[in-house]
Amino acid sequence: MVDYQLSEEHEQLRESVRNFALKEVAPVIGDYYQREEFPYGIVSGMGEMGLFGLPVPEEHGGMGGDYLALCLAIEELARVDSSVAVTLEAGVSLGVMPILRFGTEQQRTTWLPRLASGEVLGAFGLTEPDGGSDAGACRTTAELDGGEWVLNGSKAFITNSGTEITGFVTVAAVTGTRDDGGKEISTIIVPAGTPGFTVAPQYSKVGWNASDTHELAFADCRVPEENLLGQRGRGYAQFLSTLTEGRVAIAALGVGLAQGCVDECLRYAEQRSAFGRSIGSNQAIQFKISDMELRAHTARLAYYDAASRMLRGQPYRKQAAVAKLASSNAAMDNARDATQIFGGYGFMNETPVGRFYRDAKILEIGEGTSEVQRMLIARELGMPA
Repeated sequence: MVDYQLSEEHEQLRESVRNFALKEVAPVIGDYYQREEFPYGIVSGMGEMGLFGLPVPEEHGGMGGDYLALCLAIEELARVDSSVAVTLEAGVSLGVMPILRFGTEQQRTTWLPRLASGEVLGAFGLTEPDGGSDAGACRTTAELDGGEWVLNGSKAFITNSGTEITGFVTVAAVTGTRDDGGKEISTIIVPAGTPGFTVAPQYSKVGWNASDTHELAFADCRVPEENLLGQRGRGYAQFLSTLTEGRVAIAALGVGLAQGCVDECLRYAEQRSAFGRSIGSNQAIQFKISDMELRAHTARLAYYDAASRMLRGQPYRKQAAVAKLASSNAAMDNARDATQIFGGYGFMNETPVGRFYRDAKILEIGEGTSEVQRMLIARELGMPA
């Protein structure tokens, strides 16, 4: 029989992160969001808790936990704020995991302890201004010259790429031509501050305003040949693997946002009065909040299923796509309903649901659009490509 009851260790972690989110994040994150400022103090606190090192082995300075532990932490943070949650999600699933999965022992020794402690953040350089969902359309190039890779090109919408604690960006680049005439794509670690590596000003975004997102440019940017991550020519496969894994984590973020909408509406429905009684006594409000809880609960089961399959070493590509699609739908629907329940107050940026509404949309786009998830599910069902 399938049992999704959390272990004692997972439940303790969930509760610990929940308390941190309520006590350390909730009281201050609105100001960071309004100023579009990266919350270094909060991120430092997350590092001290070991959150960035949850799935990292102890010999590399991590907590020696599993990927489900990371997802639980992301969900609890997202119940309060998605900017903080995505900083952790991208920092680990897109920053730490490529080094852990594909790095040499030297690369792991160099980067993992600092990544696991939150001292530095890693970024994931795949998307390009003209690429979008077509990662195979990569135009950034890297050529070997005198024992160094010389990179030229640009990347767009890269999370955690321009903070004061960004340590590197793992860049997908064309390094040659395959035997079949296609592009040979490899991944290369480019440390922050490398000459020729330029970080553009922070984007002005609709949501996730307290997170860090930039366009990057590489102009004759040189790094040592040993900065190749994994096997040459396997970069595209590595990134697909990383994205599949990351979809489980971003699904947890979507569930957290959806559950956060329920949390806020329950409080508001009890406090807000209209026509002489609390609005929570109205069946229409009760039904709407019940539907919101249904969406969050169902999406949570979807990501639990994908995570459990991952941890057992079973195929989970379809389940990850299902979880990502279900959670982003739940987040969007719940954010819309929460805003409606709050009325005019829901349209104000200083309220959590105002932020939730702005933050939800990107979940249908980032780390694989909803259309891409449907395509992946269809292919896993055996339908033609």
